[in-house]
Amino acid sequence: MRVIGSSRGLSCAIAAAIWICAAPSWAQNYPSKPIRYVIPFDPGTSPDVVGRILAERFTRLWGQQVVVENRVGAAGVLGSAFVAKSPPDGYTLLQANIAPNAISVSLHAKIPYDQLRDFAPITRIGMTPNIITVHPSTPFKSIKQLIAYAKAHPGQLSYSSAIVGTSPQLSMELLKLQVNFDIVHIPYRIAAHGVTDTIGGQVPINISNVPALIGPVQTGRLRALAVTSAQRIAQLPDVPTMQESGVPGFEVNSWYGVAAPAGTPVPLLDKLHADITSVLRLPEIQQRLTEMVIPPSPTSRKEFDEFIRAEIARWARVIRDAGIAQQ
Repeated sequence: MRVIGSSRGLSCAIAAAIWICAAPSWAQNYPSKPIRYVIPFDPGTSPDVVGRILAERFTRLWGQQVVVENRVGAAGVLGSAFVAKSPPDGYTLLQANIAPNAISVSLHAKIPYDQLRDFAPITRIGMTPNIITVHPSTPFKSIKQLIAYAKAHPGQLSYSSAIVGTSPQLSMELLKLQVNFDIVHIPYRIAAHGVTDTIGGQVPINISNVPALIGPVQTGRLRALAVTSAQRIAQLPDVPTMQESGVPGFEVNSWYGVAAPAGTPVPLLDKLHADITSVLRLPEIQQRLTEMVIPPSPTSRKEFDEFIRAEIARWARVIRDAGIAQQ
């Protein structure tokens, strides 16, 4: 048995050495067939729009079709799990997101992947803040007024957002922790439906990613109270930040990135990083994503890995301190 085991070990070592030597040449010839680009959210959402813009440019760059595949469920967990279990050959890529790749790590008692072990981060795409809005019929003209009312009437106000475990919902949980007030969450599997119900007056407050609410705010169907970024955004220059609204140090940004299954060869990861970041630096892409309030902010592979680790730690603390039960 020892001889057989040694033989197998030697065979694996030889195969690995051959693979390492061949990988740079193989990476240079990539891609040689269509690529699956998994977006773990519904068609028409901000992540989906961003992904389709990028997939079209990747197709032109690589000369192979980059096929967007929406694998939806559990705030992005199902799509992420699919990529984690895919072959590490560069032909299945994930559009990573704060919800499945940072928040869910602590929110779920069990998820079908290990974020730090099962993915190879490639680059961040960009970040976008959330925005707190109210129906125009409400008396709230500022975050201070909303908080004062919520403190005087605990549990009587409600807000709509995407389901538990998304950045808008965790933004409100963080705000509740910092200023100590009580407000009821009404979760929507499809975030746009929560926006619609707030516009219709069924729910007084909504918090969502900024791209989803610029239109309703600019047309007066919703009143914006504050954005969660550190600075105001150009598209809504009159809307203050949370810090300007009296909540010191408050900053939350949702984010998107690209990741591959763990085990993808380093030469291929290097090529993917170089190609994807070159697309993100194109003036046309910079303009389109900036107009969506998702200005590109590409990183090195190491920087993106460190960024994800910091986000995991941050939201683990919020989930713990807020007493959010594991799903």
